[in-house]
Amino acid sequence: MIPRLCVIGTSAGGVKALQTVLAGLPASFPVPIVVVHHLPPTAKIDVQAVFGRLSLLPVIEAEDKMPLEDGCVYIAPPAYHLLVERTASLALSMDELVNFSRPSIDLLFESAADSYRDGVVGILMTGANQDGAAGMEYIRKAGGHTIVQDPDTAEARLMPESALRRMTPNAVLPLEKIPLHLIQLVKESADG
Repeated sequence: MIPRLCVIGTSAGGVKALQTVLAGLPASFPVPIVVVHHLPPTAKIDVQAVFGRLSLLPVIEAEDKMPLEDGCVYIAPPAYHLLVERTASLALSMDELVNFSRPSIDLLFESAADSYRDGVVGILMTGANQDGAAGMEYIRKAGGHTIVQDPDTAEARLMPESALRRMTPNAVLPLEKIPLHLIQLVKESADG
């Protein structure tokens, strides 16, 4: 398995969880990271101020048709679904809510698996709904690598627990161990 794309989904408690993961990755991390974090549709968030100040990687709010670049973090804007296209670019959509959410983690994960197959690493973290569970199963069936935050370390357990009820991920990890696991995955594929 050669990681070519990392997708992350999170909801309640997700700001701190995402800050922890991004802060643990080196500036040399070579894979694009695409993130859906549930926010209210009217939320105004400065992704650079909230996430970029703790990350050695550039953090950008995703835009429609934006090309994916290695080592960049793309955050879904509020009220838009964020999809990965086969052209290694991003698409924004105002389609219907999925699991009461827009952006939808499931839609991000499924589009990533369709586009990158076994080159996707999917990470599902803290959250208070079931969005992402079906998407994690989809990534696993496509041959991708799946990581679920240990519910005991999640601020909101429902999202990781929903995934664990539905499928068996490659790894269940406490939050602080997720960055090292990602680094090891990339290193093993480069060495292998």
